[in-house]
Amino acid sequence: MDVSCDPARVLFVEDDTSLREGIASVLAAHEYEVHALSEGSELDRVMRSVAPDLVILDVALRAGPDGFELARTIREASDVPLMFLTAADAAEDRIRGFEFGADDYLVKPFPIAELLARIRALLRRSGRTGSGSITVGDLVVDLAGRRVERAGVEVALTPTEFDLIATLVRSPRRTWSKRDLLVAVWGFADYRAHLVEVHMSSLRRKLEAAGPRLIYTERNGGYVVRA
Repeated sequence: MDVSCDPARVLFVEDDTSLREGIASVLAAHEYEVHALSEGSELDRVMRSVAPDLVILDVALRAGPDGFELARTIREASDVPLMFLTAADAAEDRIRGFEFGADDYLVKPFPIAELLARIRALLRRSGRTGSGSITVGDLVVDLAGRRVERAGVEVALTPTEFDLIATLVRSPRRTWSKRDLLVAVWGFADYRAHLVEVHMSSLRRKLEAAGPRLIYTERNGGYVVRA
C-alpha cells in the first residue's frame, strides 16, 4: 500500500468536556488532525504552532473571551475558515457571528453528520482539504478530488460509498465493525447494521467489477481492506 496524505488540521475550542471529547473523537476517526482546547487562552500559540486549516469555536465560553472575541483575534491575522457552534439561534445572533468573520454557523444541538458535511464543504471551498491519495493494489483513492480508480479506470461511487472506501483504506490493517463505520461515515452510533450492509454490498459490487476482491468480512462481522 502506498499512502501520500496531508490531513486537514482542525482547531476546536469548546468548554463542554463531553462535547469537546466526543466531536474530537469523531473528527479523528475521519482522519482529521484535531487540536482541542477548553478555552481561548492558548489560542494565539496554537494558531502559530498548528496553522489550522479550519477553526471551530463555541460562542459561549465560560472562561476568558467568548467565541466572538476569539474570532476577532483570528481575523486580524488569518483568513482561515471559521465556524461557530452555539445554542443561540436568533437571526441577530447569526448575523453577529457572520459580522465577526464566521464562514458558517451551526446551532446546538446538531447531528454529527451535518457537522461533518459542513466541515467538508468549508474545506473544499477554501482549498484546504488536505491533499493526497492512497493506493491499495490497483485501487487509487484520491482523497482531495473524491475520486476512485481501479486499474486506471474511474469507478463511479456515491458520496457515501466514497466515504466508506476512504475510511477503510486510511486504516488498511484495521478491522472496522459496523458500529465503527456508522460513527465514522454517518456520524452516529445507533446500531443499524442493515444500513452499513446495503452500502457495503453496493461498494463491493462496483469495485469487484473491475478487479479482484479488496474488502473482506472477518469472522466478527467487521470489514478490512487487503490488497
